[in-house]
Amino acid sequence: MSKTTPAQDSLQLATPDGVTTNVEKFEFEPIKGYPMLNWRGKRPFTSTQYYPAQLKEVHGEEVDGWRNKIFWGDNLQVMSHLLRQFRGKVDLIYIDPPFDSKADYKLKVQTKGKQVLGDQSSIEEKQYGDIWSNDEYLQFMYERLVLLRELLGPTGSLFLHCDWHRNHHLRCLLDEVFGANNFVNEIVWRRKGGSALGSMSRLSTATDRILWYAKSDAYLINPVFVPADQEYIDQQFRYTDPNGRRFMVNVLRSPSPRPNLMYDYKGYKTPPNGWAIPLETMRQWDAEGRLYFPDSKTKQIYKKIYLDEYKGQQINDLWADISTLKGNNSEITGYPTQKPVELLDRVLELASSVGGLVLDTFIGSGTTAVAAVKKGRRVIGADINLGAIQTTTRRLVGAAAELGQKSLGDEIRHFTGFEIHNVNHYDIFRNPIQAKELLIEALEVQKLEFSTVFDGEKDGRMVKIMPVNRIATRADLNELIAGFDYKAWERKQNESSNRPIEKITLVCMGHEPDLAAQLELAAKPFKIDVEVVDILRDKADLEFKRDSQAKVVIKNGELVIEKFYPMNLLQKLSLQKESVDDWKELVESVLIDWNYDGAVLQPAVVDIPDKGEMVKGAYKVPGDAGTIRVKITDLLSESWEGSVSNGD
Repeated sequence: MSKTTPAQDSLQLATPDGVTTNVEKFEFEPIKGYPMLNWRGKRPFTSTQYYPAQLKEVHGEEVDGWRNKIFWGDNLQVMSHLLRQFRGKVDLIYIDPPFDSKADYKLKVQTKGKQVLGDQSSIEEKQYGDIWSNDEYLQFMYERLVLLRELLGPTGSLFLHCDWHRNHHLRCLLDEVFGANNFVNEIVWRRKGGSALGSMSRLSTATDRILWYAKSDAYLINPVFVPADQEYIDQQFRYTDPNGRRFMVNVLRSPSPRPNLMYDYKGYKTPPNGWAIPLETMRQWDAEGRLYFPDSKTKQIYKKIYLDEYKGQQINDLWADISTLKGNNSEITGYPTQKPVELLDRVLELASSVGGLVLDTFIGSGTTAVAAVKKGRRVIGADINLGAIQTTTRRLVGAAAELGQKSLGDEIRHFTGFEIHNVNHYDIFRNPIQAKELLIEALEVQKLEFSTVFDGEKDGRMVKIMPVNRIATRADLNELIAGFDYKAWERKQNESSNRPIEKITLVCMGHEPDLAAQLELAAKPFKIDVEVVDILRDKADLEFKRDSQAKVVIKNGELVIEKFYPMNLLQKLSLQKESVDDWKELVESVLIDWNYDGAVLQPAVVDIPDKGEMVKGAYKVPGDAGTIRVKITDLLSESWEGSVSNGD
């Protein structure tokens, strides 16, 4: 049986201010477990702790007591946070995780009204790196799949989007976590075309895979139809009734015998297993003119399927009718690896119901969220990339505006309101992919080019950057310990046994209180000196990036943004020798809360212009405005926030 309530074991952790605190711990149902994929450093994942989340923004109103939720943070922590409220309650999960494609995905930055540069020297912002070691990737996915299974409801399904790079490994991981008997389908998405490699060393790739696993054998599946091609229609719909309606016929034989299906009808003897429908239905269809009776020699009765009522052909596991986003499609956001809404529409129709809860923990460009809102589903999304959160926010605001223009006769309830949350206050790095380089630079660490264990050296100490955007635990030390050069340590110990043979600095963002002691214990019989630099505690002494600046004033009843300096973006532009005449060219959006409560931004003004257009920059202040909060987001998704009082 799956645990329905989290365990309350005491787990002590050090908070950023150094205080030891107890946190809630969740234990997991044992994984299904056969066959089991093994890799170096595979660590069991049997429990997690609760991570707090901070509500930052609220957009739109609740519908039936619900607002969609978008989280910025490590999805492992986000899912750990969600367990308290949503364990076993998610109806559908779609994820498009890293493919291990050995590529860095970048977003080309364009100023409003013009492109910065069109050649290879264009300003490009790294969104995420998809370069992994084999063991690192497998452990990363393994832990997240375990949490996804915990969140999935008994009738729910998980759809995992991948390609040829890791399809075989992910299938084994899913068999292990969900059980091979819960595999439903391997869907092949033919993306209409392929990427030429410039040589004939191998064939170009034109397909992705979507692995479909269910939580149990009671999973929900809905019939989904696609239009038939003209050739099929011409071949099958070759009959015409007296009214000129075209139809095709299906024989009404039952595949298995049942007593109520055994009867003769109008001189037609019952087939060996009976008819496909009971006698009452046969009479009803006959009265409605829906039966086709050929001459009695055929010994069959058929059902008419009229072309004007034909739903199409039911989909199979080859999806060849959905194209990737190309050209000037208005749906394109510029976010790398974006998938089309049409693809997510099909997944939602296939395995969820109106009002159901959909989860995507690699939200990326926000396609899952947009499709869910338009299909009348509720959605929770998460991403570690702040650019993904900004892109998703922009698209959800647009979807809400579009749905608001629909007629009141629309029967589907659309959940257009949403909230933005941060998890665990890990907001130092705008893009965690760049975290290691930023930390090395900020701490003035000398990089080591050839070490596979340490990241650098400072003041005679070997420096190891621990995983960013989550608390460092004893399990994170395993790879470090395995890479120690014990033979070299033995030589040093023979030279002098009184001093530590190695001095090590661990750089982390939150940590278990005995982390240094655990590493020193693991190194015995060798003596090492370990210190921990906690960025969450010491970040006030470090400068990771230059903050944006702005000047906002109230003039003649209007809130006016007079100046805006997005420092990092301006620095990138200066390196490309690009000049900007108007600060609005650099702005993605302006949000304004006329009565800010000091904690949560609830924008009444959402100025997100279309592509190529610029924000207004001046906004009429309502008479009841109090403390006004302004959030300006630039093209790199970095934001400035500031407050001004009405009347200042």
